[in-house]
This record gives sequence, structure tokens and C-alpha cells, in this order.
Amino acid sequence: MPPRISVQPSWKALTGSLYGQTSGAAGLPHATNASLRSASTKAKAQPQKRSDFFMIAQARQRKAANLSRQKVLQTEREASLGDPVQSKPTPFIQEIEAIQNGSQVPSAGSGLNYYLKSDELSSALQFSMDLTEPLQNPDRDTADPQLEKEAAELHQKEHQIAEDAIQRIVNLSNGNTKDRLRLNVQRCIEQFGRHNTDSILPPKPSGAPQGSVSAHQEKIPRIGVDTGSPEVQAAILTVKIMNLSRHLQSANKDKHNKRNLQVLVHKRQKLLRYIRQKERGGPRWQNLMETLGLSDAAWKGEIAL
Repeated sequence: MPPRISVQPSWKALTGSLYGQTSGAAGLPHATNASLRSASTKAKAQPQKRSDFFMIAQARQRKAANLSRQKVLQTEREASLGDPVQSKPTPFIQEIEAIQNGSQVPSAGSGLNYYLKSDELSSALQFSMDLTEPLQNPDRDTADPQLEKEAAELHQKEHQIAEDAIQRIVNLSNGNTKDRLRLNVQRCIEQFGRHNTDSILPPKPSGAPQGSVSAHQEKIPRIGVDTGSPEVQAAILTVKIMNLSRHLQSANKDKHNKRNLQVLVHKRQKLLRYIRQKERGGPRWQNLMETLGLSDAAWKGEIAL
């Protein structure tokens, strides 16, 4: 029987050598364990900080105080600047609103539709009455006064019926929004056109005199109606803005017209800045802002609707 050889010491030596290699690098596992312990400590400390109800309540109080302060500052800022869209109720703005609502404006002198004026309409009706008046018999001996009287009464009655029909046709209350907007544009041209305001408002302040600049020539008087000056265009934009804002009060979901309102407000802001720079804050600028009832928010700063 062959002798048995024990292999246990060799395995022990092998395992011992493996253990020896592992234990020989004992510094690295100790350092890794320390870093892991510190990371776990930080991870455990973070939930403790979040679960501190006192600190959470303090953070909420600070946030609420900041939000309330922001609202107060925004309210004060809006009160100091005003509304960039709405105008103050000046006499001109009240007249424009009355025309938009479809009511007659006797003080306007042209509160009729189709570019008609009251004196022009009355003269046209009188001419029509004279043109359709029945002729009298030239032979007065054979003329019948009773028939002539009846014909005159019938003519007067028919003319009254025609006049009432014409008055209803040209009445602004029977017109649509475009007719009222057209009349408001006409009122803006009459109010702010330089063919009327040049004789009323004083000129703008002159700039600093310079020796190299030649003297300005005198302006030639305007011929015709002024429709292109920046004051007239700003007034027309104001009328359109009022019309759109009145429409959006009952149509909150009209996104298309909301964007149109933003475009018109920013166009008017550019025009007002140009007028202020060009007129140097003179009488024409002051008359425009006071008549339209606009505040500083209409031209100053950033407008966000």
C-alpha cells in the first residue's frame, strides 16, 4: 500500500500567502473605509437637516415676506407710472368712447356716418326739397288753389318721410365698428393735425446756438389736411388700442387680438419716445399727453402685457 502524502500544509501556505498579500496592503482598505464612513455620515446628516421643521418654517416665512414685498413694490411702481394701455377720462377720450359706443356726439360737429357733417346734410336736404317742389300753374286764372295746397302738403309729408329715412341711415348708432373707427380717426386728425395746431400751440424750445450752423428758414404754411404727423399717428393708435381693449374685456381668450394689442402698444411707445425727443418735451408733447390722458408708463420703461 503506497504511503499517503498530506497536502494540507501546502494549501495553508498558499492561503497564507494570499492572506499575507491582502494584509500587506492593509493601509488602502483602512483609508477607503474612513472615506465611506465620512460619506455615510454626511448622507445621514442631510436628512436630519431637511427634517428640521423649525428651519423649514423660517424659510417659508422668509419666502412669504419676499413675495409680499415684491407685490408692494410692483404696486407702488405701477401707481407711480400708471397704466400703459388705458387712458385717463379726458374730454377727448370721453368723446371717443361715446363714438365707440354708438351714441351721437352733438359737440363733435360731425357725429354722422359716411364723413357727413350736419350743415352739409341740412343743405343737401333743403336742395332736395326745393328740387322736388311741385310747380304752380302759370295761368293763375285757371289754377285751383285747393289742388295746389294738397300737392304742397303731400310734398311736405313725403319730404319729411325721406328726411327721417336719411337721418336713420346716417345715424352712427346704426353703423358698425369700422364706421365708428373711421369717425374717430377723423376726430384725431381734426384735433392733432398740424394744419390746426400750428396756429394754436407755440413752437418747441430752440436748441443751443452754434456758430457753424446756419439759421433755420421759416416754415411754409401747410396746405391741406395733416394726416402724417407723429401726433396724429399716436392718437390714431390710441383709438385702436381703446377699441381692442374694450373688445378683450368680453373676449379673454382671443389670443390673436391680444397680440395685436401688444403690437399697437409698442408702436405707440416708439412714436411717443420719438415725439418727446423731437419736441424736447415742449408744448406739443404736453398737449398730446394731456389730451390723450396718457401716463409715463405709455412710453417709459419696458411694457409687458
